[in-house]
Amino acid sequence: MFNKLSNLFKSGQSSAEQQYMQQHQIQFVQDTGYIVDGIVMNDLSERLEYFSNRKLSSFNDLEQLYLRSMLINEKIDLEIATGRYVARLGNNQQNLQQFKHLIEKLNQYYREFKRAK
Repeated sequence: MFNKLSNLFKSGQSSAEQQYMQQHQIQFVQDTGYIVDGIVMNDLSERLEYFSNRKLSSFNDLEQLYLRSMLINEKIDLEIATGRYVARLGNNQQNLQQFKHLIEKLNQYYREFKRAK
């Protein structure tokens, strides 16, 4: 771990992971978790709980998010298709599509850099 950090500072260039995160506007802050496109993802945790059938309560575990994203996407698509939005979550077509897009960005990041190969 120390070698990775020291190599990072020696090279003066950012790693591929850092470049990817900058390019796709993804940040990780220890106190708040992931921030994607300027949106603190854990602020959307109530919506995540609803769409994951109470299996996930935060966006900090990218592996579980990745594994449950098919179910989440299906529930989002169903809600959009029926037009019956959950009012207590403030759901509408636009913010559900944005939510789906944010999850996809995190899943791509997980696939590319965090998943054991």
